[in-house]
Amino acid sequence: MLVVLIIARIINMPFPLVGLLVVSALVAAVFLFFCLFLRWMFCWRNFKRALFALACFATLIALFYAEEDWRGRHAWNQFKQKWEARGEHLEFSGVVPPPVPADKNFAMTPIVFTSYGYLLNRQGEIIPYNTNFDQRMDISVAPDYEKFPAGGMGNWQEQRFANLAAWQSYYRQLATKTNVFPVPKQAGSPAGDVLMALSQYDDVMEALRKASQLPDSRFPLNYDTTCPATILLPHLAPLKKCGQVLELRSLAELQDNEPEKAMEDVLLALELSGKVRSEPFLISHLVRIAMVQGTQQPIWEGLARHNWSDTQLARLDAALARLDFLADYRLSIRGELGLKCGNFKFMRNHRNQLFDMIGSMDQESSSLIWGELIPGGWFYQNQLRCARIMLEHYLPVADPGEDTFSPAVARHAEGLVETETKAITPYNVMERLMVPALSNAARKFAHAQSSVDLARVAIALERYRLAHGEYPETLDSVTPKFITKLPHDVIGGKSLHYRRTGDGLFVLYSVGWNETDDGGTVVDAPNSKPPRVDINEGDWVWRYPGK
Repeated sequence: MLVVLIIARIINMPFPLVGLLVVSALVAAVFLFFCLFLRWMFCWRNFKRALFALACFATLIALFYAEEDWRGRHAWNQFKQKWEARGEHLEFSGVVPPPVPADKNFAMTPIVFTSYGYLLNRQGEIIPYNTNFDQRMDISVAPDYEKFPAGGMGNWQEQRFANLAAWQSYYRQLATKTNVFPVPKQAGSPAGDVLMALSQYDDVMEALRKASQLPDSRFPLNYDTTCPATILLPHLAPLKKCGQVLELRSLAELQDNEPEKAMEDVLLALELSGKVRSEPFLISHLVRIAMVQGTQQPIWEGLARHNWSDTQLARLDAALARLDFLADYRLSIRGELGLKCGNFKFMRNHRNQLFDMIGSMDQESSSLIWGELIPGGWFYQNQLRCARIMLEHYLPVADPGEDTFSPAVARHAEGLVETETKAITPYNVMERLMVPALSNAARKFAHAQSSVDLARVAIALERYRLAHGEYPETLDSVTPKFITKLPHDVIGGKSLHYRRTGDGLFVLYSVGWNETDDGGTVVDAPNSKPPRVDINEGDWVWRYPGK
C-alpha cells in the first residue's frame, strides 16, 4: 500500500482510502502470481510441460487454419465447377467485353474522349488529374440541381407535361447573376428561350451525333487490374448529363413545333444510352436506364399531342425494339458476380488492404494485423455465399425463356439474404457487406422494360389512330401492320391491359411490381414533392390527360 501511495503522490492523483486498499490488493495479487509463476517455471519438469502445452496449442492453431483453408477452397471449387459446367463464367475475365477496332469505336472519338481524358488515357491508364483539360461533355441543363425548376421536366407517369415556362424563368433569373446560359433581351416563347439557352451545346451534340454513327463502343477501362473495385468510370456522368440536355431540348422542340428535330434528339439519346451496354457494371446499366427513361417524356408528350408522323413513329419503334433490359439485367448480375470474385481474389492476396476496401479500418497497421489473422478459407466461404445468392436466386428474377421478371423471386432472394446474415458469422460477414440491394435493381430493370413496351404499344396505337381516326377497340387490331408482335406484360407474362375511355382516349398498363391488377391505378410515393410515382405499388400505366 505504501508503494501505491508513493506512486499516487508522484503523479499527483488523490486516492480515497477504499480505492487505495483495492488497488493495493490488486497489485499485491499480481506480484504474488508473478512470483509463483517464476518459481513454477524454474522447475525443469514444469518448463517441459509448458513447452509441450505450447507446442500442442500451436499445432491446434495450424490444424485449424489448414482445415479452414482446405474446406473453404474445396467448397468454392466444387461450386465453381458445377456452375461452369452449366456455361457460367465466375471469373471477372469472363464478363470483360472484347476489344474493338479504334476506327470503329465510339469511345475513341475526340468528343467522347473529353468525357474521361482528364483522368484516363486512351489505354485506360490513370493519369494525374488534368485541371486544364477541356471536358466538353461535362454539360448540364442547370448549374445547380437543387435549385432548378421542380417538376420542370414533367412526369409522363403522372400525366404531367414539361413546364417550359418555369425553365424560361429559371434561365432568365440565372442570367442576372451569370452568363452561363444565353437568353434574349426580351422574353419570347418558353420553348424558344429554352432552345436559345441550350444552344451553347449545339456543337457538342452534333459531334456526338456524328460519333454515334460508329458501330461499336468500348471505353478504355482498366479491366486488367488486380482489384476490379478500383476501376474508374468517369464517362458515365457526362453521358447522363448529355441525355438530360437532349431530353429538355427535345421537349422544347416539340412545343416549338419542330417534331423532326425532337425525334432526332430522342433517337440520339437512345443511341448514346446503348454505348455502355456491353459494360459488366450494374451502375453502367442503371445510368442507361435513367437515360432511356429520360426519352419517355418527349415520346409521351409527342404522342399525347399527336406531334409525330407515321414515318417518325416507325423509326422510333425500331429504336425501342432494340432495347432488352431483361438481357441487360442478367449481364449486370453476372458482371457484379465477376467483380465480387475479382475483389475476393485481391483481398486474399492483399490482406493489408482488406479493411480499407470494406471501409472498416483506417489504420494500415491494424488492417495488416487483423487481415493476416483471417484464414484464407473464410474468403472462399464468403465468396461462395455471395456467388450462390446471385446465381441461384437473383439471376432467375429475369426469365429469358418467358421474357419476364418475377417480383416474387426477387422478394424471396432479398428475404434469404436478410435471414442468412441476421446472425453474423465469419462465413457470411462479406455477404452482408458486398451483396448490394439487387431487388431494387431488378425492379428498375423490370420497370424500364415495361416502360419501353408500353411506349411501343402506344406508338402502334397512335399509328392506328393516324390511319383510322380513332384508337382501336382491342390491341389485336394494331398487329401486324403497326407492330409486328405485341409485347406481353413483363410481370407475369400475360397480355398488357388495355381499354378505351369515354373521352376517346385509352388506358394501357402493366400490373406492376405488386403483381396485382389495380385497374390502371398509379400510386404516388409518400411525402414526395412534386408527386413521384411509387413503382413498388399500383400499376405501371400509360395514359394521356382527359379532354
